[in-house]
Amino acid sequence: MPNPKKKTLLPLGVTAAERQNWTVKAGNFSKCPQCGASKMPHRICPSCGFYNGELIIPKKDKKEKDRRGQQPQEEKK
Repeated sequence: MPNPKKKTLLPLGVTAAERQNWTVKAGNFSKCPQCGASKMPHRICPSCGFYNGELIIPKKDKKEKDRRGQQPQEEKK
């Protein structure tokens, strides 16, 4: 069976017409029943860490540790 000698190129108009349909669409978002923040369905809520009414990822308080990982020092009077 014969094979093509060269790769057949599509005209620029055909290539451009194929690229026209490549659009990015916004995803579907729903509200978290725990905190009310928007989240993607069937995912853990990024703001509170709950999924299906259960705490999956506990969130740490920012006041517990500073950036260096040390306990905050109390002010001396």
